[in-house]
Amino acid sequence: MSGELPAASLCLQILRKRSDFLRAARAKRSGQPGLLLQAFERSDADPSIRVGFTCSKKIGNAVIRNRAKRRLREVARAVLPDLGRPGWDYVLIGRPDSTVSRDFANLTNDLRRALAKIHA
Repeated sequence: MSGELPAASLCLQILRKRSDFLRAARAKRSGQPGLLLQAFERSDADPSIRVGFTCSKKIGNAVIRNRAKRRLREVARAVLPDLGRPGWDYVLIGRPDSTVSRDFANLTNDLRRALAKIHA
């Protein structure tokens, strides 16, 4: 490889604006044991998949919150390029105790189930 980014990282963009998070909070949601997924179908012509991550202080101290966000980012990188739909915004929200302690395979399956429920 000549230092190119993998294709999976090119189609995911990170949500950074509060208004995008609030829009997703009013849209569809699916709760799973390891995470909560909020999803919003944008009406713009941008075909990218955008994703945001939230972990509140209920999760724990800064170290635990950062660990939870790292795990959610990795799950999103693994699942969203295949199962996410272009033109959608997704927000993954960590759950107290379970996001950090849940087995990674189970966390990945949680996101798969949540996407299937939202897009059904």
